[in-house]
This record gives sequence, structure tokens and C-alpha cells, in this order.
Amino acid sequence: MCCVFHQTEYCRKIAIEKRNVRQLNQALYQSRVTHPLRAAGLMVLAMVIIGFIDNYIVVIAGHIGLWQFQIVRAAMAVALIAALSWAGLGILRPHRLWAVAVRSALITVGMLFYFGALAFMPFAQALAGLFTSPIFILLITVFLLRQPIGPWRILAVAIGFAGILLVLNPQTGHLSLLMVMPVAGGLFYAMGSLATRALCEGESTLCLLVGIMTMQGLFGVLALIILAIAAPDVPDGRSGFLVRGWIWPIWDVMHLLVLQAVGSVAGVALIIRAYQIGAASQVAVLEYSALVFGPFFAWFLMGQEITIWQAGGIGLIASAGIIIALRSR
Repeated sequence: MCCVFHQTEYCRKIAIEKRNVRQLNQALYQSRVTHPLRAAGLMVLAMVIIGFIDNYIVVIAGHIGLWQFQIVRAAMAVALIAALSWAGLGILRPHRLWAVAVRSALITVGMLFYFGALAFMPFAQALAGLFTSPIFILLITVFLLRQPIGPWRILAVAIGFAGILLVLNPQTGHLSLLMVMPVAGGLFYAMGSLATRALCEGESTLCLLVGIMTMQGLFGVLALIILAIAAPDVPDGRSGFLVRGWIWPIWDVMHLLVLQAVGSVAGVALIIRAYQIGAASQVAVLEYSALVFGPFFAWFLMGQEITIWQAGGIGLIASAGIIIALRSR
């Protein structure tokens, strides 16, 4: 009788646990799909923050180099993320270190191309190049992963390619490596996004974020060592952004570095939260609001203007991304 009682009690506990798990999953699902307006607000706010802070890269580029920028920004961001983890908002230890490292390296290379381009071209042009990443994700999915796509997403690739040509405007005869840098950033960012899905399932948000920041700092240290050995001639101002070594003191831009560290952590956190409480296809569309806020702040803060052809190209790239997001549900 004792064995029967214990077995019955054990089965009852298992049934209760299964019911609790079902209720929790249902609650999580409902919380994710029943807050579309809140998710939209968080995503738009994230794009406002990113569109605002990234405009100041051009100011930073006139004082320090890309690699020092990465190191200082990463140090402050990692400290902030560690504080968030200490407050109980997530864990930093990865389940698979190599997977997080691969993802972090790919996204770091993409962001280095993007940040490097910001010193040499209008903000809208660099941002449009980075936002080609959904197009590259689709191309990688088709040609490397051998997954079929429908006519709508094929059309999106064609539209996006036309948008890239309009933004870069190769007919002017000034197409150079610097001009294709943001598009290369979009390619590496796309590979990082695919690595997130394929390799980093189950990793915490703070773990992935600290991985990116740490990798950016390591790339910065390695680049500074190479520059110290090579000792290249460094042009003044923004022209020396890619080859400038360590500069001290940097108090003139320290407030902008703090803005970058805090703003990037806040922006990414808002993006992640928006995807957690909203439908992914709808939230992804709102990411393209950065192509509105970013150029607006570039005009308002820096006096940058874009041509009608570049504006049309940005619109085509945004349209391609929206089609891909909606058809990928």
C-alpha cells in the first residue's frame, strides 16, 4: 500500500508540474502576441535612440580612432551590462562559448564596417548600407542553405539591389572601397543574425550583448597593436579615423563615448524586448523607421543632406526589407 501511495503521489505531482508548465507557456505566448502597440513603441524608441547616437560618430572620428572608440565604448558597455546582470536581469555565462564567439565576431566585423563608413559618408548612406542585411540573409538562405523562396521575396531582392545602386550611385565615377563599406557591414551583420538563430538558441540577452562588446574591444586592441608596429602616417581629423592609434587625453569626446555606450545598450535592450512581446514580422518592419529618424537627426544636428536619388534608394531598401519581413511569417 505504501508503494502504491507514493506512486500515486508522484504521478499527482508530475501532473501538477505539467499543468503549471502549460499555463506558463500559455501566459508567455499571450504576453508575446497581445501587446503589439507596446512592442511597436519600444521598437520605434530604440530606432530613435540609435538614429540619434550614431550621428555623433562623425564628431568622435575627428578626435580619436575607430579602434580606441571600440575599446573605450566596449569597456563602459561591459561594465553597464555586468551591473544589469548583478541586478538580476540576466546571466552572462554562455552555454556554448564558441558559438557566442563566432556570432560576436561576425557582428563585430559588420559594425566596424558601418562605424568606419560613418566618418567618410553621409549618415543616411551608411545606414542604408547596413540595412541591406535582410537581403543578404535571404540570399544566404537560398544559395547556401538551399531553402526555397517565393516570388515576393525574389522581387524584394531585386528591389533592394536597385536601392543599393541608387544609394551608392556608381555612375558618378566615385565608387570606392569606402562606399561599399556599409554594404559589407550589412553582409557580415546578416551572417551574424543567421548565427544567432542557428548557433545561439537559449543564450541570454545579456550574454549575447556582452559577447559583442567584448569582441569589439578585443578587435580594437589587436588593431592598435598592428598600428603601433606599422606606424602609418595618420591624416588629421576624420580622415585618420581608420589608422589613428591611441590618443590621450580624450576628455573632449568622453561625453559622446558615454552616450554611445549607454545608448547602444539601451537600444539593443529595447529591440530585444520588442521582439519578446510583439509579433516578429510586425516588429521587424518597424526597424526600418531608423531610415527616417537617422537621416532626420543627421540633417537637424549635422546639416547633412541627401540627394533625391539616394532618398529613393533608401526607400527601395526599406521596401525590400518590409516585404521580406511580412513574407517570412
